[in-house]
Amino acid sequence: MRNIVARPKMTLRPYRSVLYIPGSRARALDKARTMPVDSIIFDLEDAVALEEKASARAVLVAHLLDGGYGSRSQIIRINGLDTPWAAEDIAAIGEVRPEAVLLPKVDNALMIAELGAVMDRHEGFENTQIWAMMETPRGILNAAEIADAPRMGGMVMGTNDLAKDLNTRFDPARAPLFAALGHCVLAAKAAGIVIVDGVYNAFKDEAGLQVEASQGRNMGFDGKTLIHPAQVAISNRVFAPTDEEIDLSERQIAAFEAATAEGLGVAVVDGKIVENLHIETARATLAKAAMIATLEGQA
Repeated sequence: MRNIVARPKMTLRPYRSVLYIPGSRARALDKARTMPVDSIIFDLEDAVALEEKASARAVLVAHLLDGGYGSRSQIIRINGLDTPWAAEDIAAIGEVRPEAVLLPKVDNALMIAELGAVMDRHEGFENTQIWAMMETPRGILNAAEIADAPRMGGMVMGTNDLAKDLNTRFDPARAPLFAALGHCVLAAKAAGIVIVDGVYNAFKDEAGLQVEASQGRNMGFDGKTLIHPAQVAISNRVFAPTDEEIDLSERQIAAFEAATAEGLGVAVVDGKIVENLHIETARATLAKAAMIATLEGQA
């Protein structure tokens, strides 16, 4: 029987927009300090050329030590453990005490344990979460065990690599990826960890991004990974509670509290029954909206 790791309920901290920033690009790292994103993935893997791996590592560490990224969640994507660069990535970034380390191409929970063991041999990772790139067929099949692994804090869909390995044809509706996307959402929600959707490659196509981001939000993703600052506003808007959702939540809570005061177990709002489960969702919606407002006020 698989061991289930007990975790507290997932934080309401928003991950609407998760922007990849290459660790080698000092100018982009500087600009990221003022971008209205919820989270940044500082990338030492795919976005960095082979001959720039060492210099990118040094540039990134220097910028993170300088700070200035405010309340934005900070995640560092290292190179895979089977590459020549991973060990030096881990040794270098311990100095900045990273919030989370993102491991690419995770196939199983053993890879999470291996990374955790390597991190434990260095100072600076005592409070660091591990996040997993879900981008291989094997990883998708093992999503539940990966999500339940110790230290896991989140999953990131790598839809480009996954589509390549599955040999799918391009479909703007992403139908060939539905099974994988849904499977990972189930695994993440069951484990109580964050899960963010893959990137939308056509960064100038605002209408297309709107459609795909809305699809991801409807599926239950907490946010979307982005490859360009021009995508941030749309992602922030799609994954935030709407004015209509906030208004409905407030009315549901008021009606339910009034019904409870009269000794009733349910209320009626807009002709629909409102029970305690709806109130949990309503309160979570209002809490998330409040946190977003606070973060945007600090940006």
